[in-house]
Amino acid sequence: MTDPKPHSPTGRRGWWIASALVLAALAALYLWRGPLVLAVVPRLAEHRLAIDTAATLEDGLHVGLCGTGSPFPDEDRAGPCTLVLAGKRLFVFDAGSGAVRNIGKMGFDAGRIEAVFLTHFHSDHIDGLGELLLQRWVAGQHRTPVPVHGPAGVEPLVQGLMQAYRPDQGYRVAHHGDAIVPASGFGATARTFAAVDAQPVPVLRDGELEISAFAVDHAPVHPAVGYRIRYKGRSVVLSGDTKQSDAVQQAARQADLLVHEALSRPMLAGLRQAAARQGRHNLAQLFLDITDYHASPEQAAETARDAQVGYLLLNHIVPPLPLPGMETTFLADAPAIFGGPIRVGRDGDLFSLPAGSTAITRRSSF
Repeated sequence: MTDPKPHSPTGRRGWWIASALVLAALAALYLWRGPLVLAVVPRLAEHRLAIDTAATLEDGLHVGLCGTGSPFPDEDRAGPCTLVLAGKRLFVFDAGSGAVRNIGKMGFDAGRIEAVFLTHFHSDHIDGLGELLLQRWVAGQHRTPVPVHGPAGVEPLVQGLMQAYRPDQGYRVAHHGDAIVPASGFGATARTFAAVDAQPVPVLRDGELEISAFAVDHAPVHPAVGYRIRYKGRSVVLSGDTKQSDAVQQAARQADLLVHEALSRPMLAGLRQAAARQGRHNLAQLFLDITDYHASPEQAAETARDAQVGYLLLNHIVPPLPLPGMETTFLADAPAIFGGPIRVGRDGDLFSLPAGSTAITRRSSF
């Protein structure tokens, strides 16, 4: 006996029964969506809370991009932020808007942030610092504030944030109790380091870990610094915001990874023309002004080539790159200048530099 054909009465009846059952199942799921969601949420939360990216990483230096954007509105890039894991010690460099949320999305525990380092005090590098300090405090039940290292000017910045967030501290301690959110662990302690020049000067040295600062050229912004991090034979240099700089080249000499800011002048020229056509002449002038204290991808590539670094990673991307294929245009001639690996950084990128190796691997955290 053969099965009923779909166009036969019996086949049509079977098809309608199956369709009715599917619709009934969908209707039941819709009607019970509330209880189903409530049942699933604890499992999803438990899975999320169990994620610990740091525990999965071997000993060495690890660099995560928790924000690759700039002051431009950008749905794909948070404000400037770089996390560095040296062994199991977590440090954050700059804290732009949305940075600490990306740290969580990348699977790192904000409560484990040991210290914050600032390159300069442009708003886009600090406008997420208050949120980061708060998240670090409540996530880690800390009883001492987090150190925030920076050049002259970091102390009034930290004091201002502490003043702004002081009422919130009181609300949370009153609500949750000192055992859950210890009042003494709220906020930050400013750690101002002495003026630096082009030669890297250690600002934190502990065993095989050394974090040094050096002056960069971001005039009229002063002071402005970059950082060099060394741990167990591996090295990373963060340029901070700067035009092409001999100081960055010297600090990055034979570094494994150079994280350098980058701005596309041709793309900005297009934005400037558009602003002028719309009568936004102040905005057009701003687009012109910012080109004189940032480096182009080609200039970053020249620095990487001359410093003989192993890998060039671009961040602080200006302008935003909302369409597919724009990264190639953004890079322009940079790949022809620097023969090593080069990447336009994206939020969530995580680079691993294992100790005792020359390898550099990348993965996306989200």
